[in-house]
Amino acid sequence: MGKAGTTWGKGNLPADTTSFVGRKSDVSEVKQLLTRARLVTLTGVGGVGKTRLAVQTAAGLSRAFPDGVWLVELAGLQDPALVAHTVLEALGVHDETGRKPAEVLAEHLRERRLLVVLDNCEHVLDACATLAHDLLRAAPGLRLLATSRERLALAAEHLWPVSPLPLPEPGRPLADGAWLRYPALTLFAERAAAVDPGFAVTAENQERVAQVCRLLAGIPLAIELAAVRLRVLTLAELESGLADCFRLPGTVKRGGEPRHQTLLAAVDWSFALCSPAERRLWARTSVFAGGFDLPAAERVCAGEDVAAGLAGLVEKSVLIREAGRFRLPEPLRQFGRAKLTESGEAAEALRSMRDHYLELAVCGERAWFGPEQAEVFRRTRVEHANLRAALDYSLTVAGELETGLRLASTLWYYWAGCGVFGEGRHWLDRALALSPEPGELRAKALWVNGYVATLQGDNAGAIAMLEECHAYARRAGDDVALAYATHRLGCNLLVGDDVGDAKALFEEAQARYRALGELNSNVMLAGIELAVASIFLGDLDRAGELCEEACETGTAHGEQWAQAYAIFVQALVALGRGEHTRAAERGRHCLRVKRKFHDLLGIVLAIEVLAWNEAARGHWEPAATMLGSAQPIWQAVGFPMFGSRYFGAPHGECETAVRRALGEGSFAAAFRRGREFGLEEAIAYALGDATPSPAPGPSTVTPLTDREREVVVLIADGRSNQEIADKLVISRRTAEGHVNRILRKLGFDSRSQIAAWAARVSRL
Repeated sequence: MGKAGTTWGKGNLPADTTSFVGRKSDVSEVKQLLTRARLVTLTGVGGVGKTRLAVQTAAGLSRAFPDGVWLVELAGLQDPALVAHTVLEALGVHDETGRKPAEVLAEHLRERRLLVVLDNCEHVLDACATLAHDLLRAAPGLRLLATSRERLALAAEHLWPVSPLPLPEPGRPLADGAWLRYPALTLFAERAAAVDPGFAVTAENQERVAQVCRLLAGIPLAIELAAVRLRVLTLAELESGLADCFRLPGTVKRGGEPRHQTLLAAVDWSFALCSPAERRLWARTSVFAGGFDLPAAERVCAGEDVAAGLAGLVEKSVLIREAGRFRLPEPLRQFGRAKLTESGEAAEALRSMRDHYLELAVCGERAWFGPEQAEVFRRTRVEHANLRAALDYSLTVAGELETGLRLASTLWYYWAGCGVFGEGRHWLDRALALSPEPGELRAKALWVNGYVATLQGDNAGAIAMLEECHAYARRAGDDVALAYATHRLGCNLLVGDDVGDAKALFEEAQARYRALGELNSNVMLAGIELAVASIFLGDLDRAGELCEEACETGTAHGEQWAQAYAIFVQALVALGRGEHTRAAERGRHCLRVKRKFHDLLGIVLAIEVLAWNEAARGHWEPAATMLGSAQPIWQAVGFPMFGSRYFGAPHGECETAVRRALGEGSFAAAFRRGREFGLEEAIAYALGDATPSPAPGPSTVTPLTDREREVVVLIADGRSNQEIADKLVISRRTAEGHVNRILRKLGFDSRSQIAAWAARVSRL
């Protein structure tokens, strides 16, 4: 047990924190380009404003994309293999089936209309190009807007070079107020006034402002870094300092794009004006892949007054502070990393970063079994990008592999408890492949990966890893690994319907845990899973006793995540005894807890038991609606009810009874209504917190397209797929695609159901 999941929404674009200056015509042109092209790449040097332009353009197109506009930030990603994972994460899509992330994305996007912004592609260019190519072929309603210093080099790609902000020509005096026509000067004026409220561009100083912006080549990031210096410099001193900087020998190196060299020189000058402590802090905080907090910075920058240094860098616009965390804009992070490498301190800083996040994981594992469980979930998710960086460092640097193996396995609570199965498998598989020697660390990684593989539905992979762990534990006398391997092998047998043997392994695992004095969420699950086996074997009393024990343990320790599964099983017990009020109360309790952890498996199991309970009470339409709302969640989890005969029997019996009671048309309408819920709508409906509009009857307009309606008529006439293709002058494959979409949209399993539905609709 223990899958976590997703929420669905209509986009994730960040809110603007500063004004957007001088790109209105660019926004308009890129919008127009996106109406003609499915892939547009904004190219240009770092700091020129590609990301801001992409976000502004996407925000202005939100009404054109009913399934949302989505920003995928790739700057902190180091492993190209995780590009598709990162896109899934940004879109809020969690698939726990073990399929390739690119395949999951293609399926998710196939019938959606949305715009995805791939930001900062240049360091994972090949992976982005491959993914873009595959997704554009699979999803005709998809538009991609990429930002990159280099083009993706795809045939479908249209380029939009992002130029620096326009500047007045040198040597031509500006008329009074003419500076307002130049976005570079406008940007400087706004940012300067933000740090010096008394500053304004006047007829007397506009030429000097223009010269500062010319020196900075109209590059927005360089202008912002310079403008903030008016806190301590006069405008004349700023101009003089920049001019001297660009005249220094070697400031602008041979080769490279001139604007890139200009940005480097401007950033280098800003770096030189920082105090030594601020320069060191800038360089060392470049090791963070995402935002970071004060404790992380203090670990990496030991020996400095870190709080004061961070405040100084925020004042200088080097660091951005957001919700108590700090972030280096990507060009400044890259500059800082270069300085860190030059200093010879990179290895030490990276190791300190990794050690900090290893400690965070170790503390998270310990605190997971306790009242801070929900906070552990939140904190670990916030640090996801940095945990990736720590893992990547450990698995690529000589001598660090064992620590990488330890970190990957310590994060079991995140991989298994917070719905990060695919990425968990990625890191665990990689760590195990690099560390083939038997030992305690490998044994833990094996049972953790076996656990995750079981949850993904990869039983064969899970068994191979768990049996290796079990054999090692027997041979080496590793009682801890033996207990966990035994427990997880029992899980495989349970979902494989070998209930008697599963029960024996759960009982053995419990005995081993007790002998070791082991108690945590995993240990609780062994008892809860034994309770499930007891239900399947017809022993409701034993199942109830085991769940009471688990709930007492959870309450005593403040543990909620595993306890919620015990509460789900209590709902099953109550349902088996005909105690419908208690079954509903227990099912809703489980659902509320699982909602806090975004635990998709727990959510869908709770909705299922609530649907079964409604059917048992004769409340047919709510039961059908909840069955429908569970379907897309199961698609994200994997096999409905694990593909298990025992798990699936109540679901099948419920569906059969509801279909019979409602009739095919009414059942299909209620089921379809539930299937169209978003995740939060599905949860709210099951909890009774909100009641969406009644399910439409058969006479209501269906979600079918005009062409799909034509296909329905032909199906009702008894036409085969080939006959439909011939009649509509389309390929057989296209006809098959229409039929499959109609089945999915109407919630049907056969062509005869479509024909019967069409006949009923035509009579109304």
